Amino acid sequence: MTDIRELLLSRIRDVADYPEPGVMFKDITPLLADPAAFTALTDALAETVEHTGATKVVGLEARGFILGAPVAVRAGVGFVPVRKAGKLPGATLRQAYDLEYGSAEIEVHAEDLTERDRVLVVDDVLATGGTAEASLELIRRAGAEIAGLAVLMELAFLNGRTRLEPALAGAPLEALLTV
Repeated sequence: MTDIRELLLSRIRDVADYPEPGVMFKDITPLLADPAAFTALTDALAETVEHTGATKVVGLEARGFILGAPVAVRAGVGFVPVRKAGKLPGATLRQAYDLEYGSAEIEVHAEDLTERDRVLVVDDVLATGGTAEASLELIRRAGAEIAGLAVLMELAFLNGRTRLEPALAGAPLEALLTV
C-alpha cells in the first residue's frame, strides 16, 4: 500500500492561493491524466467496494463522478450520481446542508436506491464533511444501507472524520491518503 500512496501523492499537484489566498489546493488532474495512477486508484477503491459488500457506488458531484463511475464498473456494481439541486430530471430526494459561507442542496433520483442496496459513497476529498454527511442522509432517506465512505484524500486538519462518525454509524471511512 505504501507504493500506491507514493504513486498517488506524486501525481497530486499543490496549487498555492487557489481558489483564494491562503488556501493550498490539491489538484488531482495530473493523477487523472496518468493511466497507471488512475488505474491504481480505481483498483484500490474497487477493493473497498468488495470488502464492504456494497451493491452500489454513489459519486458526489463532480469529482466523485470521475472516480466513482470507473470504480463501480471495475467492481461490477451500479453507479448513482448525487448532484447539485436542480440538475436531475424526474422525482428526486433533496438534502440541504451548511457550507462555511452559506448553504447548498444535493439530490438523488428517488428510485435509484432501495432498501436492498448497500451503498459506498466515493469522493475525491474529505474536507469538513458537509457534502458527505448530506449524501449519507439522502441514502438513508431512500431506504438504502450505508456500506461506507471512501475518498482519495482526507484533509485531517479540517476534522471531517469526526463530523461524519455519527452519520456513518459504524460504517467504515477509508481514505487512501491523509494530509
